[in-house]
Amino acid sequence: MQTEKIILGIDPGTTIMGFGMIQVVKNKMQFMQLHELQLKKYDDHYLKLKLIFERTIELIDTYHPDEIAIEAPFFGKNVQSMLKLGRAQGVAMAAGLSRQIPITEYSPKKIKMSITGNGNASKEQVAKMLQSLLHLKRLPKNLDSTDGLAAAVCHFYNMGRADVVGKSYTGWSAFVTQNEKRVTKRIQPKK
Repeated sequence: MQTEKIILGIDPGTTIMGFGMIQVVKNKMQFMQLHELQLKKYDDHYLKLKLIFERTIELIDTYHPDEIAIEAPFFGKNVQSMLKLGRAQGVAMAAGLSRQIPITEYSPKKIKMSITGNGNASKEQVAKMLQSLLHLKRLPKNLDSTDGLAAAVCHFYNMGRADVVGKSYTGWSAFVTQNEKRVTKRIQPKK
């Protein structure tokens, strides 16, 4: 493992998208930043996706993370909500992949388990544990940014483990290789 690296954690969302960053120095994590992108005021879903992409790129270009940890969409009853959440996650992933940053997905239960020891912990329990672990003076009003931070901390705890539950991508070619059934191949016309 590198002696120093930055991990960007992302909690995807189309209402509020949470971002958190930690720096790892000599195998110890240090708090860097909490961010959230407020998207409530926008009605146009495509504009929201554009803003998610741009904000993720801005954070990448400002802080130069070495890796990204992202919360995977959970399966719910509302198909439209799941679709929107999946799009938000995909746009954030595309931003990271466009900068050649390795991305690892973690299920919400895996993240909660890594932080609190309980896969069914509440957002408040996760935030309080992060506050204790990272010596945060106060917590933000919305806990979406602490959910992003939790993804980064979960990644720190799971780095180098072979049993990590999640998918990792190091670039577009890795994504295509791991998702061949989801990708349409374009056939080149014969000359």
